[in-house]
Amino acid sequence: MMAVSSACKDGKMGLDNGKYVRYTPEQVDALERLYHECPKPSSLRRQQLIRECPILSNIEPKQIKVWFQNRRCREKQRKEASRLQAVNRKLTAMNKLLMEENDRLQKQVSQLVYENSFFRQQTQNQATLATTDTSCESVVTSGQNHLTTPQHPPRDASPAGLLSIAEETLTEFLSKATGTAVEWVQMPGMKPGPDSIGIVAISHGCPGVAARACGLVGLEPTRAAEILKDRPSWYRDCRTVDVLNVLSTGNGGTIELLYMQLYAPTTLAPARDFWLLRYTSVLEDGSLVVCERSLNNTQNGPSMPPVQHFVRADMLPSGYLIRPCEGGGSIIHIVDHMDLEPWSVPEVLRPLYESSTLLSQKTTMAALRHLRQISQEVSQPTATSWGRRPAALRALGQRLSKGFNEAVNGFTDEGWSMMETDGIDDVTLLVNSSPAKVMGVNFSYPNGFPSMSSAVLCAKASMLLQNVPPAILLRFLREHRLEWADSSIDAYSAAAVKAGPCALPGPRTGGFGGQVILPLAQTIEHEEFMEVVKLENIGHYQEDMFMPADIFLLQLCNGVDENAIGACAELIFAPIDASFSDEAPLLPSGFRIIPLDSKADGSSPNRTLDLASALEVGSAVNKASGDHAAHRGSVKSVMTIAFQFAFEIHLQENVASMARQYVRSIISSVQRVALALSPSPFGSQPSFRPPPGTPEAHTLARWICQSYRCYLGMELVKPSGEGSDSILKTLWHHSDAVMCCSLKALPVFTFANQAGLDMLETTLVALQDIALEKIFDDNGKKTLCSEFPQILQQGFACLQGGICLSSMGRPVSYERAVAWKVLNEEDNPHCICFMFINWSFV
Repeated sequence: MMAVSSACKDGKMGLDNGKYVRYTPEQVDALERLYHECPKPSSLRRQQLIRECPILSNIEPKQIKVWFQNRRCREKQRKEASRLQAVNRKLTAMNKLLMEENDRLQKQVSQLVYENSFFRQQTQNQATLATTDTSCESVVTSGQNHLTTPQHPPRDASPAGLLSIAEETLTEFLSKATGTAVEWVQMPGMKPGPDSIGIVAISHGCPGVAARACGLVGLEPTRAAEILKDRPSWYRDCRTVDVLNVLSTGNGGTIELLYMQLYAPTTLAPARDFWLLRYTSVLEDGSLVVCERSLNNTQNGPSMPPVQHFVRADMLPSGYLIRPCEGGGSIIHIVDHMDLEPWSVPEVLRPLYESSTLLSQKTTMAALRHLRQISQEVSQPTATSWGRRPAALRALGQRLSKGFNEAVNGFTDEGWSMMETDGIDDVTLLVNSSPAKVMGVNFSYPNGFPSMSSAVLCAKASMLLQNVPPAILLRFLREHRLEWADSSIDAYSAAAVKAGPCALPGPRTGGFGGQVILPLAQTIEHEEFMEVVKLENIGHYQEDMFMPADIFLLQLCNGVDENAIGACAELIFAPIDASFSDEAPLLPSGFRIIPLDSKADGSSPNRTLDLASALEVGSAVNKASGDHAAHRGSVKSVMTIAFQFAFEIHLQENVASMARQYVRSIISSVQRVALALSPSPFGSQPSFRPPPGTPEAHTLARWICQSYRCYLGMELVKPSGEGSDSILKTLWHHSDAVMCCSLKALPVFTFANQAGLDMLETTLVALQDIALEKIFDDNGKKTLCSEFPQILQQGFACLQGGICLSSMGRPVSYERAVAWKVLNEEDNPHCICFMFINWSFV
């Protein structure tokens, strides 16, 4: 780069001064036009340009070549300067944000020190008075009144009364967003930085549950506010928001009266609704504020009567503070503060309604991520994060999520009614005679004839799980459909949605050959992705009806990252046809797993002690990560299952029996898989567990080392103790990158040690998304193709050093590599193992 830059100074690139001809403005304009058509012309093309442009006839071809080289150099420098300016603006804004956060934390520390001193003084006074007088009650009462939030005086429903409530809401919201009205603690696992989602915190010791986030987005304040106010477009748990009245204020603001409904996340609790006042205004410094609060009897404002099947929840002052950022974009502060009335749900589910972490994941961070997604689509319209049609794909994802939520909740106003049980209450059946409402489209044949599938049945259930990380279980369900699904049911569902009339599943002449997952799109932070699942070789499922050999499902996954604390994991899918039309009917089914452990909020008063205990002598990082993994492994969670079936109305009883048995078989399969995936009671480390689909980690480690010894005649590792546990630990900490790939037509990685994960810049969970060929450059692919037959026949191969790529696209050099075939207990090939020796990032 420096050599090119120095050559750019004189613009001659070694030309003889006597032959150099200065360009006229007309010649420069002509060259610029040619550059935009072809920035890097070949020698023949340059000669052709001189012939086609007489104005360049006095310029030597070599000088033309130098001009294009210099022009490309300037273009590259311009783009790099623009990129660095954008990065600098982002870092400047983030620095400002961090400084403000630091000031807020300093104020919070000062307030806590003051309160601590106050309580200490009150305790001393109480102890003194207790020895001399029994009238200390008045002292304690005065101290409590000092900390109690004053009650708001009643107001009327006039514009002046509503404006008074709005201004008070604004003040309280700003005190939470930028002040010390709530004690905020850092969200577990969320570290602020230039490339992070932002600064995320959850509440400690305040009424209800609260979460706070602040970050940068590349949208103007008005556009960001418009997106955030359209809550159903980004908040998957929001069923509807109705604006019932709008008032303009004298200061240019707007007051709206809203009625909002939220879905219940499980079948075990009722849904929530809110009666809200929303106030939109502009502050003196130009910041845009959108704040909300519930209207209740305290304010004596306009009332909204209770709605059947909903529990009226309370939103404390919450909202969005959006400030314009120098150079474009906005700095956004988000506060969500709710009282979700946990008394109305079974005690085992109350952590769902008392978890600030869950509120942060599902609401606060979802809002910020949605803004960042829209911002990237606007700034990089050709980016592939959500494909070429981001709005259409997001709409499909919203339809899948909404359809699943409707199935879980089964609202009567959508046409759902409950069927009688068979005496066992483990599975609930609902029926809806209006499939158009359920699917959100005109449910008819492609040829225009009305469908005979005149109803939809939903079978749903919820179950409690112990000691199974939700992300691990969901990933297994996604990648191993054969373990729980019935291909005849899949074929029946696809036929009912796409073809209309069909009978119940009968004897099959074909089988379930497997599934192929075709990635479709993902969000910029990979927390959610959409894919098409191809179920192969389904074949006939009924003698008098032919089904295509393959069936396609549109599938939405989120929460599969096991490092996302408190995240809800979902796997939602619906049959589609090959045309994949945006308006195709969707009948979503799937799974939702939500952690129940309220301690994940980090709201323990002893959190400082917990942090200090992680810094004891020894490997602090390993200890902390091990404790964290152990904590995740011991978490309780609730799993909700909902499957929908379109059918002909006269087959209702038969379909109900089939659906009930099918969901019960799924529950049984999930329980079996959960038991297999739960941590071993004999002290196995969760951090060493491979992704689902591979053998148990200790067994795989033993197979790898035995096969290495068999084919190469030497030991791969020298265990420090006896047993497979020692082999696994030694292999895990091996300095060279060791990784296994499957023996499929398109090999993918199934296991890697810590060095292998570092080299690929991935995690054990995400490892299975990486294909073997993706990490090699062209030379590496040629070498691999030539050596792969030798590995399978001879059992091993030694590869020369080269360059490969991490999952993030970074080049990695390695001195040499060894590949060998891994055999199982029956001496059958299980996988191929690679070891990259002396690797480093280039």
